Parts: sequence; structure tokens; C-alpha cells
Amino acid sequence: MRRTKLTALAAFAAVLAAAPVAGAQRARFDTRVFARIPPPGFPAMAYVHPNGRVYAGTYVNPAGSGSRSRVFEYDGDGTLMRSWTVPGQELSKDHGVQVATSDARGRLVLLDRSPARALLLNTAKGTFARYATFADLKPCLPLQAGTDCSPTLEDREPMANYGAWGPDGSLYVSDYLQGVVWRVPPGGGAAQVWLSDRRLDGSEFGTTGLALAADRRTLLIGQGSSAGLGEPNPATGKIYAIEIRPDGSPGGMRKLWESRPTDLPDGFGVARSGKLYVPLAGTANQIAVVAADGTELERFPDAPGGGNNESAIPFDTPSSARFLGTRLIVANQSFTGNRDNQALLDVEVSERGLRELIPGRDTSRPRLSRVSLSPKRVRAGSHRRVRVRFTLSERSRVSIRVERRGRRHWADANGFSQRRAAGPRSLPVSTRGLRRGRYRVVLRAEDRAHNRSRHVVMRLRVT
Repeated sequence: MRRTKLTALAAFAAVLAAAPVAGAQRARFDTRVFARIPPPGFPAMAYVHPNGRVYAGTYVNPAGSGSRSRVFEYDGDGTLMRSWTVPGQELSKDHGVQVATSDARGRLVLLDRSPARALLLNTAKGTFARYATFADLKPCLPLQAGTDCSPTLEDREPMANYGAWGPDGSLYVSDYLQGVVWRVPPGGGAAQVWLSDRRLDGSEFGTTGLALAADRRTLLIGQGSSAGLGEPNPATGKIYAIEIRPDGSPGGMRKLWESRPTDLPDGFGVARSGKLYVPLAGTANQIAVVAADGTELERFPDAPGGGNNESAIPFDTPSSARFLGTRLIVANQSFTGNRDNQALLDVEVSERGLRELIPGRDTSRPRLSRVSLSPKRVRAGSHRRVRVRFTLSERSRVSIRVERRGRRHWADANGFSQRRAAGPRSLPVSTRGLRRGRYRVVLRAEDRAHNRSRHVVMRLRVT
């Protein structure tokens, strides 16, 4: 019995030693090029979907463009998989889309500028559907600001910018130009003004990032500048915190952090630790790291201005940051129009992001039980199949990967995936082409909501 336990522990330790650890070989703030964005370019937001894919839309080209906006899909290594062209845009006006979030069915929520609307993109079917509209508000005098008008001094068109889900299924959306935060009711429809405040008037550099804090009742709101309305320094950016009360109304608005002049903080990411990773899209071209209490901890790169991150592409209008494992995917908008710099960058930060709240989304992992492999030893050249048996808790796509033990690591030798219903199941695994040696068979299940089971590892010997 003691020998059996020791053998099992040794095998388990070997599995842990061989398993890749995200970011283990990369230093903090190591930066690489994730993907270059094809025309029309100008990526302002990179959204990391629960399925592990990264989506980027093409935003406003300040020089003007007659091309419709596009949405690009990348796998976790930055390989371009698919793209979609956005229908129904008003090409005579400034137009662009941000991939703000996704819904419980996995559809992408796009924020379109012209016309001012939110769209749902079903990536499986390639279809678009309208989800919400945003009104052109008339300005109020500063001392008469209400909830049905814009607190700005100028009449500006709506510009939906970033979005975040609330706990009741409402979608909160920042408006870059009109100085308000919108609330789209659960299920969609006409957006309603949720928050109207003079501090959200940033003139041409207004309300930016939006995220729900870990307590799921505090909305964090980014502001590029203040235009002198309600804040003493118009040149600095801010992040505000505001409670979503139980009845859905906004609580008091407090300033959490203030940037340096002309920093233009944009679409920030929230870590599990509570830290905020804030891209500075202005003259700084840096990422600021802000503690949960609003204390600024550090900046990368250390020197502002040049954006030198030691990758092939410097930070050039870094406009958003979202977590992919322990990495930040940073959208490099390059607002000046340098096509070579319009890209997604991969920045290792050695900590994980806060899981995004998506109301109604299934977050339960599928379970694999009663897993066995038979036989566990085959002869090379016999072309014999081995069979993996298991019980599945829900309908899922089951992937099987066969890996051969090398001198220092495990290398892929074979693999496939098939969808299977819940219950007792089995899958045959071919041993054709396997040389003599030690192998392991790795089993994993992924359901329709892209929740993944834990890996199950079994040993196979080819003699």
C-alpha cells in the first residue's frame, strides 16, 4: 500500500512538473507583439472572451475612411481566425466599433458610433442584431443638469465607448462625448441616462473605461480629462467609483485616482488583487498600475513619452487592457495613423484578471469521472487502438491529447476532439505511428459556455 501511494505521488508530481505555467518563463512587463491589425486599423479595444479568443474592432480613423468597420477574431496565440464586416454604418460620418463584452449566449456586444447603437454579433452564424440605441442629448446649463440631458456646454453627438454588465442584467455604457453613463435595460432597448454629472464632461477627451469592481456593486468609471467642469484640473484624467444601489440607482461618486496632466487614461483592466492596469493614451504612452485604494504603484515603461516597451512595436496610444491569463492584451490604437503601430500587444504582468460578470452565463465546469484507459501497454507497429472510458456530467466537447515523453518535456504526438452527450461514454485512440516509449493521454471536457473540466492524465506505454 505504501509503495502504491508513493508511486501515485511521484506520478502526480511529474504531471505538475510537466504542466505549463502561464507566464512562468516571462518577466513582469515583458512585452511582445500579439497581432497586427489589418485595415481599416485603429484598434481601440481588445476583448478577451470567456472562450479564450480575443476580439478587436476597428475604431474611428481621424483622417476619415469610406470602409466599413470590421471585427477580428484571434486565438490565444495571436493567429487571425476570422473577421466580420459591420453592416448598416453611416460611412459619411465618423464610424467605428468597439467589442465591449459578450452576453450569456457568447454573442459579442459591439458599440457602434454611426449610428449610435449596440449590436449583437453571433460569431457562429455571422449575423448581427440591434441590441440598444443611444440618444442625442441636448446640453443643460451646469446648474440645471438633470438625468435626461447632457451636462456639457456644447451640443455633441452620442459616442458609446465602453460597456460593463451590472448584476441585474443591465448593461452600463460610457459616453465619450455627452458626459453621461447609460443604462441599457435587461434584454436591450433604448438606453436610459443612468448618471449625468459635470465631472464626466471631458470636452473632446471624455468618459472612457468602465468596469465592475470585485464587490459586484461598484462601477469604476474612467475619465480622460475634465474640461474644467466640476474638477479643478482639467488636464488630468480620473477614475471614479460609484455604487450601484439595490434599486439600481447611482450612489455617491467619489474620485479614486487622478492621473498626471495629458495622460488620458483609457480602458483599464481589473486584476483579482484589485489593482487597476490603466493604459495612458495621451502623451505618456505608458500603463499605470493603481492599487484598489487609488494609490498609484508604478508605471511601465518607467520613462513617459516614447512608449519603449522593448518589443518590436512601442506603446502608441495604448487604449485598452484586458486580461488573458496572466497577460494583458493591450490595444495600440496609434491615433496619429501609424499603420505599423496599430496592433495588439501582449504584456506579461504575473497576476490574473478579475473574472468578468456576465449575467446568466453558465460558469459551472463539466466533470469527468470514472476515467480509465485500456489497455495501458501496446506494441509498436501493432496499429492497435486503446479505449478511453469516462462519465460526462453534461454535453461537452471532449478533447484527447497523446503526448510522448522526451528527455526534458512532453511533446504532442496525436490528438482530436469530439462532442459527446452526458453519461457513460468512450472514445477510441489510435496508436498508429507511435514509437516505443512512454506516453500520457490527457483528457479534458469543454461545455457550450466554454467552461473546461480539469485535466485527467493517464499513462500509456508503447513497447
